[in-house]
Amino acid sequence: MNVNTCIQPPQFLPLSPFYRQRFHLFTQKPQSLKRTKKSCYFSTTAGDNSFKGGLFRVQKGRIRCSVSEVEEQKEKQQQVVKRAYPFHEIEPKWQSYWENNQTFRTPDEVDTSKPKFYVLDMFPYPSGAGLHVGHPLGYTATDILARLKRMQGYNVLHPMGWDAFGLPAEQYAIETGTHPKITTLRNINRFRSQLKSLGFSYDWDREISTTEPQYYKWTQWIFLQLLKRGLAYQAEVPVNWCPALGTVLANEEVVDGVSERGGHPVIRKPMRQWMLKITAYADRLLEDLDDLDWPESVKEMQRNWIGRSEGAELEFCVLDGDGKERDIKITVYTTRPDTVFGATYYSSPLFLSLYLVLAPEHSLLPSLMSLSQRESVEEYKDLASRKSDLERTELQKEKTGVFSGCYAQNPANGEAIPIWVADYVLGSYGTGAIMAVPAHDTRDYEFATKYDIPIRWVVKPDDDDFSDSGKAYEGEGSILNSSSSTSGLDINGLHSKVAASKVIEWADTTGNGKKKVNYKLRDWLFARQRYWGEPIPVVFLQETGETTPILETDLPLTLPELDDFTPTGTGEPPLAKAVSWVKTTDPSSGKPAMRETSTMPQWAGSCWYYLRYMDPKNSKELVDKTKEKYWSPVDVYVGGAEHAVLHLLYSRFWHKVLYDIGVVSTKEPFKCVINQGIILGGVQYTAFKNPDGNYVSADSADLSGEINQEIIPEEKVIKSGDSFVLKGDPSIRLIARAHKMSKSRGNVVNPDDVVSEYGADSLRLYEMFMGPFRDSKTWSTSGIEGVYRFLGRTWRLIVGSPLPDGTFRDGTVAIDGEPSFEQLRSLHKCIAKVTEEIEGTRFNTGISAMMEFINAAYKWDKLPRSIIEEFVLLLSPYAPHMAEELWFRLGHSNSLAYEPFPKANPDYLKESTIVLPVQINGKMRGTIQIEEGCSEEDAFRLVSQDAKLSKFLDGKSIKKRIYVPGKILNVILGPQNIKAGVR
Repeated sequence: MNVNTCIQPPQFLPLSPFYRQRFHLFTQKPQSLKRTKKSCYFSTTAGDNSFKGGLFRVQKGRIRCSVSEVEEQKEKQQQVVKRAYPFHEIEPKWQSYWENNQTFRTPDEVDTSKPKFYVLDMFPYPSGAGLHVGHPLGYTATDILARLKRMQGYNVLHPMGWDAFGLPAEQYAIETGTHPKITTLRNINRFRSQLKSLGFSYDWDREISTTEPQYYKWTQWIFLQLLKRGLAYQAEVPVNWCPALGTVLANEEVVDGVSERGGHPVIRKPMRQWMLKITAYADRLLEDLDDLDWPESVKEMQRNWIGRSEGAELEFCVLDGDGKERDIKITVYTTRPDTVFGATYYSSPLFLSLYLVLAPEHSLLPSLMSLSQRESVEEYKDLASRKSDLERTELQKEKTGVFSGCYAQNPANGEAIPIWVADYVLGSYGTGAIMAVPAHDTRDYEFATKYDIPIRWVVKPDDDDFSDSGKAYEGEGSILNSSSSTSGLDINGLHSKVAASKVIEWADTTGNGKKKVNYKLRDWLFARQRYWGEPIPVVFLQETGETTPILETDLPLTLPELDDFTPTGTGEPPLAKAVSWVKTTDPSSGKPAMRETSTMPQWAGSCWYYLRYMDPKNSKELVDKTKEKYWSPVDVYVGGAEHAVLHLLYSRFWHKVLYDIGVVSTKEPFKCVINQGIILGGVQYTAFKNPDGNYVSADSADLSGEINQEIIPEEKVIKSGDSFVLKGDPSIRLIARAHKMSKSRGNVVNPDDVVSEYGADSLRLYEMFMGPFRDSKTWSTSGIEGVYRFLGRTWRLIVGSPLPDGTFRDGTVAIDGEPSFEQLRSLHKCIAKVTEEIEGTRFNTGISAMMEFINAAYKWDKLPRSIIEEFVLLLSPYAPHMAEELWFRLGHSNSLAYEPFPKANPDYLKESTIVLPVQINGKMRGTIQIEEGCSEEDAFRLVSQDAKLSKFLDGKSIKKRIYVPGKILNVILGPQNIKAGVR
């Protein structure tokens, strides 16, 4: 409504206490605001220009506003009345206090005689979308642990930073021309603001970003140490090449064989790349898993990824068209040398690094393909090159292959066996060729059955008669059909393990093979043809191409400024466009050289960041040895299960290298790893309609036919048993499903909105209360309203009921009196439970214990200050803003962040009363409550006084009493009291 327009008659509207106080109204009627035809105003003794141009306008000592602004003010006042407690005032107040006083700063020099606790979140990639409510789940848990340990007297290291190099910022730069650094800094600022609004007790003085030169200087330094020790090298490896985009794509940019951006075909193309020799640490990475306090599922995933196996390498001679041996041998790795007589065909990878057939670039492949099969093999190679490793090894997929037209000789029996090309085994495992034994391998069996390849059974199960059951037998047993006079090898009748050892011994003696330990783990491809990453600190001499590291004193090698981040179209990285940067001189010889134009992958900066937090401003070394020795290892490391393999494995690899060169003092970086669950979007209800537009129940809908889906609002859904149905027609069953939060589904919940409506403490509390920390959970707005009410009840219990205008009085209602025994018992039971549950990361049950305490406290006539202060300290790790405000109102001038955390007194945890069962003539009649150590006389007296039990005793004689202390009391009545017929 315009300032000069008003259609309503003059009236008086109430002013909120906030604005009365804000403008110091000292008029006779400061409670009201007069509205006239042209404007509405109230008087003040002094014009307050701080609101000029804002909601109010100051004119000659009067603060003027439009009618619509008054209505807005009225609405805001109503919101104040509706709030369960004034979180909108409390939370900014204490966040500002913590920041101004650096409450959570960990000093550079700490008292090392105190115990330490290093709790760390897997630092986030600062995306443009900001946080959603799933992110704070892990952050809240680590914050609760950090706050608890500070109050328990530990030196706590709880930092935060940014894994800020990555593809999204570069893609955005390509699309918009905005430099990735600008986008990254903007995103970091938003993330930081959101995290601070949730009250996390991070030491922001230790904040790091992987994109800052002073940080990646040490990432480059680590690379140089790897290079010195032969752990970094270059090799020709296949990459995802998109001809249409003219660039190499990361695996995550390729979906179903086409580029995620544009949908262009992607092929595998060999390219010279930097590799890190992680395989040199395979045994140590495997063995040291046993001592880690990690989820067993994560450790098992790493064991499987490393994939250590013992077996044999066997040599097979290639035969010519006349069946004579050629001067070519194929080396095959097998974990079952006992089945060598069952080998009926070879399967060779299409790509040496990816498939289990000879790769196109393999030197043997051109000489193995027959002229008649060459075209078929080439076509199959092209098709297979478009598949991912996952697609090739998918157990359920149909097996495909093509005959090479060539044969090899089985060294065990001299038989000629065909060499096939197939994509179901990866060339990166073993030698790039497998010994296919269809009778005793499921994949081989399916392949042989499809292509009518002979199947020979060579292992008989120990506990079963041999028969062709129509499927492969993969277990161990007794060997049969496995002897040859030609080779002199006979393993018939031996058990599989014994037979395998004999085959290896024979192969080693005859030169046909040897014992071999193999790993699935491959060396780490450590290069990206992208701009936004750490430059690799090496140069290549122009004359010879020789690789030379740059001097450590010249680090960091910083990224050059570029205006054009688009791919070159030639396969060269975008850095190749920075000609003046690329052309340089060798620091050792002074000869002309060219810089490396590939950059490090995003994993690089996240491999060691936990060390930099210990000493973030050190310009002379990666980390001070004294500080590292005190803080290492990370005590608790929390993050998503999606990082169970690569990030954790790469970090462990780098850490072990740093251990070997004396930079770190521990063999492992992370003592305890915890994977939080996923917060799913709200439940989505789906109904089905037939072609006529009528609803069809989900249990009878033909989803493969012509059927339409419709999303049903929650208010139109009711639960019926274990199912959800339409409220208007309960015969129509719906599909109820919660999905992972994503922008595409439109189910992302922004934490800023939740904080605005319910407060940060409510969000923190709800995310911990949703269920077990490690489980996946579904977001529910009604759920957060529940914990919001709990916090409101807690506030009103301690502060008192709100005033008529919705505000609260200063101070609290706590008194200085002595607490009763029951009050102390309630408190200490709560202390014991909350402490135990926080330390066990069972945060939801810790909240339940506090809810039980508040319920009990509402029944008390008085609230002793000593009880309430202890409870406030107990609440503080979960809801720090409210706890700080209550602590302040209880008369304390300093933050409670370092106050001693309450300890449970065992004397108050004992149950002093016992429920005693009471029998009359051997029949249970009721129970009584007795004190521990209660005598038989006292117990019988309580029975006599009990309204229910005393009826059975009135006027009766007692024959005897049987009393088992603390267990049971049985009263036997005289015979005259037993009913007729019972004697």
